[in-house]
Amino acid sequence: MTTTRGGAAENGAGARWCRLAVAAGVIGVAAAGWGCESRGKKARESTSILQVFSPPTPAEAAAWAVDPFDADKRARGTLLLANAPWGGEDVYVRLYRQQLKDEDPLVQAVGVRALSLHGSPDDVPTIVELMAKEEPYLRWECARALQRLHNPAAVVPLTDRLNLKKEAEPSVREAAATALGQYADRRGFDGLVAALDDRDYAVAESARRSLVTLTGKDLGNEVRPWVAWSKEETSLFAGQRAYTYPYFYRDPDWLEYVVPMLAPPNEKPGSPAGMPPISGASASATGGGSGGGSGAAPGG
Repeated sequence: MTTTRGGAAENGAGARWCRLAVAAGVIGVAAAGWGCESRGKKARESTSILQVFSPPTPAEAAAWAVDPFDADKRARGTLLLANAPWGGEDVYVRLYRQQLKDEDPLVQAVGVRALSLHGSPDDVPTIVELMAKEEPYLRWECARALQRLHNPAAVVPLTDRLNLKKEAEPSVREAAATALGQYADRRGFDGLVAALDDRDYAVAESARRSLVTLTGKDLGNEVRPWVAWSKEETSLFAGQRAYTYPYFYRDPDWLEYVVPMLAPPNEKPGSPAGMPPISGASASATGGGSGGGSGAAPGG
């Protein structure tokens, strides 16, 4: 997917993001090897083709993450740390928050992704601010992060991202529609109903799924039935279901079965950090193993 805004600079930024996104899979697998020092040492000393997958040491990754001269190194180092088994330690979470202030939007985007894994609801206001930036891949990462961090301060900004007049990138609208599925809020509900008319099917379908999660009803993909029902229903969210954020999962291929260190970086389903439990709620269809959640990175 490409976008014409920003011309060559925009396309160049998109290409950087795509390269990092491809590397993220390898980085996530490599970082898993850090959980066992002997495994990492053995991989680094190997003379086989598997040596290609040997990760940098934790010290090298940390040095990359703060390299003042190379934004790509800062992005790669931060991503390595975020995917490490110990990537949620306080010292690294403080680093991720610092990356949100970086002058390079790619570093900011990786910092947002790291906080989606290890952050807290207190990070939402800063992420919301970045969601208004020009770079589509940064807005997309912000919307995806808000699927995993719960704070009512995100409702209005996410609803704004559903508006075609305010958000031209379909993948951002889709991610925002999914994130709104956790908020029993009339403003978000109205935005999701309006998004059923989105010209992009993935956005409209994500909006419908979020509406099903919020209400326990499935009135289809047309706006009119939802509007009519909402006018007659006195308690829109009485049937609210539990919200599960989109997560990555796929079965290993034959090589990954043979070489455990190459196993895909699969995730387990979960609820957003800070989201209170919903009494009596049934499981939601929002999350589901999706091979990456809300679509592909924009600008690639």
